[in-house]
Amino acid sequence: MSKWLPLLIGWRFYRARQSNGFIGFISFASTAGIALGVAVLIIVLSAMNGFEKELQNRLLGVISHGELVGVNEPIQDWQAIANSAQNIPNITGVAPFIRLQGLVQKPGGFQGIVVNGIDVQHEPNVSSIAQYMNEASWRSLQGVDNHIVLGRSLLNKLQLEVGDTLAMYTPAADNSRLSAAKSHRFVVSGVYDLGGEIESTQAYVPIGYLSELLDLGTGVSGLRIQVDNVFSAPQIIRDLGYAQSEYLYLNDWTRSQGHLYQDIQLVRMVMYLVLALVIAVACFNIVSTLVMAVRDKASEIAILMTMGLKRSAVMAIFVMQGGLNGLLGCSLGGIIGVVVAVNLSAIAKGVESIFGVHFLDSDIYFIDFLPSQLQQNDVIFVVSLGLVMSLIATLYPAWKATKIAPAAALAGR
Repeated sequence: MSKWLPLLIGWRFYRARQSNGFIGFISFASTAGIALGVAVLIIVLSAMNGFEKELQNRLLGVISHGELVGVNEPIQDWQAIANSAQNIPNITGVAPFIRLQGLVQKPGGFQGIVVNGIDVQHEPNVSSIAQYMNEASWRSLQGVDNHIVLGRSLLNKLQLEVGDTLAMYTPAADNSRLSAAKSHRFVVSGVYDLGGEIESTQAYVPIGYLSELLDLGTGVSGLRIQVDNVFSAPQIIRDLGYAQSEYLYLNDWTRSQGHLYQDIQLVRMVMYLVLALVIAVACFNIVSTLVMAVRDKASEIAILMTMGLKRSAVMAIFVMQGGLNGLLGCSLGGIIGVVVAVNLSAIAKGVESIFGVHFLDSDIYFIDFLPSQLQQNDVIFVVSLGLVMSLIATLYPAWKATKIAPAAALAGR
């Protein structure tokens, strides 16, 4: 007997099942369920990859991976700390900053704001904020003028335009009451478009102006640190901070933005479990299909067994038949999932324009579009998972087929 005979018979049984309308419908439902589960799982994982990529490239590209901040007083010899940071190979950039917090008036109340004094020569080493504003806005941050660059959403909330004057109120050094607040005026010289909470609360001014305004001399509020691996930032910042002789506050991105990364990972895990169960439920339809197919083909199986077909070959026939269901479903789901995942951002934009909805609001989320990043490993893993589940679902019906008694099956034919 040819070793390919069970596979050939399984293929013929797979094609012949369409003659039985009910079995054919159950088979189609199982194939469609597997395809849907595989496709949606690939799409969801690609979307989660896209959010993680945007978090790292956009949000973590603007905020510092870590900060060393002076305790109660500014850091005077910041250059010495910067030089020591250069001896740590994982640190890719260092830049000084001066930070000032206060309130600005908006229609209906006040808005909290954090003003960051940055050095345009060093800031590109630790931040990509220049990519989110035009050249004129970036050039306005040079020198010692009272220029300020606001986020687009903050500019809209304050109902200001470029060229307007912005008044900012900060508490006096010896009194935190609003009645003792100081007023500082800035000229809006530009705007940046980043999205999310940062755009609503963060503003940028020349570091030289804040230094003169606060009378810091050569001192700075702290140093922003950029590292080559964002997940190693907490340890690197601690190592650098502990090596200094003065007291410093040690901050890293996981304290301010770590919840976003954790939320993405949580959603990824939950969606993976849910959609894996969808695939598993679809595979149960394979069990139903094969159970009915075994009963429908009982006499044919009995004839084959009387002709010398081994029970292991009978089992291979129905594993082949059910495996084809899983293979077809995983193939269709994989193709659909890959095509949709590659074009997910464009599809989302099209749906938004047709129905007049907006999935992600830049005032709430750190991006205003649905990102997607297809990874080959995800596709291979999801398709393999579907195939394995499909094959496992075939084992019990195929094993039951080997228990058919030829005499009893032919007698009841």
